[in-house]
Amino acid sequence: MDITQFVVSSRDKALLYGDYSTYRTQLAHRLLNIRKRLRVATRHRGKYNHNANGIKAEQVAEDVSYVRLQLLTAERAFAQAMAMKAAHASNKKGITGHTRSHIVSRLDKAAKYAAHLSDVLQDEASGASDGDRLEARAYAALLRGAAAFEKQAWELCLANYAAVWAIYSALSSATPTRADIFRDLLTDTLEPSLRYAAYQLKMPRSKPIPIIAREALASAKNNVAATPDPAVLVSSVNKIDPSILQPKTAATADGSESLESAAPGTVGGVVASTRTLTWRSREVKIEDATIASAWAALDLAKARLEAQLVAGGARMAPKDKAAAYDDVLTVSQDAVDATKAAIDDLRNEGIPQSDPNMQLLYIARTAANYEMISDRIGRNRVLTGPHDGAVVQAGPSVTKASRNGGKKSKAQAAARPEAPGRLLARLKEKVVLYDGTLQSLETVKELPGVAADVELSEQLDATAKYFVALKALAIARSHSLTGNAANALALVKHAHEQVTEAAPGLRATDTGDQKKDSPLRNISVSSADVQFLQDLLQAELQRARALVDIEKQQPLSGAAAKAGALALSETLGEYPQGGAVDLENIVTYPPRIQAMPIKPIFLDIAWNYIDYPSKTAGGAAAPAAAKAVSSSGGQTAAPAASPATPPPAQEQPAKRGWFGFKR
Repeated sequence: MDITQFVVSSRDKALLYGDYSTYRTQLAHRLLNIRKRLRVATRHRGKYNHNANGIKAEQVAEDVSYVRLQLLTAERAFAQAMAMKAAHASNKKGITGHTRSHIVSRLDKAAKYAAHLSDVLQDEASGASDGDRLEARAYAALLRGAAAFEKQAWELCLANYAAVWAIYSALSSATPTRADIFRDLLTDTLEPSLRYAAYQLKMPRSKPIPIIAREALASAKNNVAATPDPAVLVSSVNKIDPSILQPKTAATADGSESLESAAPGTVGGVVASTRTLTWRSREVKIEDATIASAWAALDLAKARLEAQLVAGGARMAPKDKAAAYDDVLTVSQDAVDATKAAIDDLRNEGIPQSDPNMQLLYIARTAANYEMISDRIGRNRVLTGPHDGAVVQAGPSVTKASRNGGKKSKAQAAARPEAPGRLLARLKEKVVLYDGTLQSLETVKELPGVAADVELSEQLDATAKYFVALKALAIARSHSLTGNAANALALVKHAHEQVTEAAPGLRATDTGDQKKDSPLRNISVSSADVQFLQDLLQAELQRARALVDIEKQQPLSGAAAKAGALALSETLGEYPQGGAVDLENIVTYPPRIQAMPIKPIFLDIAWNYIDYPSKTAGGAAAPAAAKAVSSSGGQTAAPAASPATPPPAQEQPAKRGWFGFKR
């Protein structure tokens, strides 16, 4: 029957050279011709037969022209409504109440004819296929949705347009030959109308159209003209393509896994349009589908990460474990972007911050940022090593066999320890990671609502002290490697004080939510980690004190004492203490590169601009000297001409003209 193609082609041909008034005139002539062919036309001055438009299933099975009769009748009423709407669209007052009611009545009449056609085709005696029945339903719902649009009945409009969208989306994937027609209708007509109706119902703009259509069909009862039961329509669409009303999330775009198999309590392959988010004992219902999808994808990514870390176990290097966090960080960033976009949309609509929906989005944004920063801190903790880097890990030992290309030798058993330079470099990398963690904690404190939460602020302060203690321990170990025992003792004591202050706060906030055997790391520090670091720092403090005492009790050797004293050549401006001069320390030996005082460079530059008599001897100074003698003696003395001096050259007349030619 090709109902959709017949309607679309008829409209395109008429609107190509005219408007809806032209389309209505063409439909009137076509209706008269088809009625004459079917012998249901009203005779001249005859009584109109109202039952002429009432077709039956048996008639449709005999002749498809009865379907055309119903379509042309519905299209004529639709064209009349659109012509009136276009005629009054340019008025300054817009469409008045009487005109609007007339337009709605014409659209209702068109919808009744289309609904009657849909009911007739549902009968098996009509011989219609499943695709024809769905197209008839979609056409009836399209006209009913247009009438509801003019009535400004947005719930009814959304339900009907959602039914049309679901049917045409399913048919576009099932019939590739006519997919272009269905896609044009979806893009040009249905999706903008769906968006506008959803906007009037105050739905978030970021909600995907499949979610809007599914919710509209689920909430619709008997208001959809396409079918008396929306559940039957949903089942018909799912038979053709189950993915139309069940969009996949970004985490399951490949279709390899579903959320039902990954996390219990979620819908398989589908993210629910609403989701309850718990943040600091406060439950927030997220109605934005994009945010809910991002949170579900984050849960799925964390489940995958935990499974990967459990499978790898202790064989995975810290860098490999940290690389596994990349997917979680990407998905958490998507959640942050989704919340920000939703807040920006509400701001653009002029909704104040005191609005409940805006407050819920602010809570969701704080929770999303907290999760993202928590995952970032967990990645840094994995990179530092076991127990957050408190334990020193020995690097790979270097043997003679490894330097000889892996050949076995007797010296292979004697492995060299790691060089101090490499140890210092690894400690420096840890300090950089601790600085990044502390900076992330400062960012958490600046999130909206965190400063007002006293318990959370105290927990963050205690966590910051924990990482400050780890940073001080790493720096203390670097001082121990360089032989500064006193500096190492001071830093270890500072670290011990910090972790002692942080221990009560972290133990009080340790709720045990995190699994004991879970390898995932985040911003929360367990009481076991705090206790381990406290015991370690207590032992390191005793060790550092012992090293300082041993260093104080040992007298300085002569070489060590001389190494700290300056040479006599460096202290010539000072009187030696006690009048005794150390003749064994006259100069620094072996010599080393040192800075030495030199003449500033500006004196050399100034020399070029100073005119001294010595620079012009026999030249410019001679006339000046002659003038001085004549003025003092009162006599003029002619200088003797030197035979070696050449006579002065006579001045040549200046040439005129261009380049001295022809003059």
